[in-house]
Amino acid sequence: MADNNRNKLLVPGAENAVNKMKEEISSELNVELGADTTARENGSVGGEMVKRMIKIAEESMANGNNH
Repeated sequence: MADNNRNKLLVPGAENAVNKMKEEISSELNVELGADTTARENGSVGGEMVKRMIKIAEESMANGNNH
């Protein structure tokens, strides 16, 4: 079966960190991710993940860590 996931992670091992972040945020927002959950609820987890990743990147750049 072909791999239909086009969201390729560029950093080896990042998948575990992303999944952990997703689980933590879904728990914080009291959202059970899955097909039976509304797109709005599932999307709220993804949106919060993006916000936090941007914050992490900004803090890293501010501290001179450009990688």
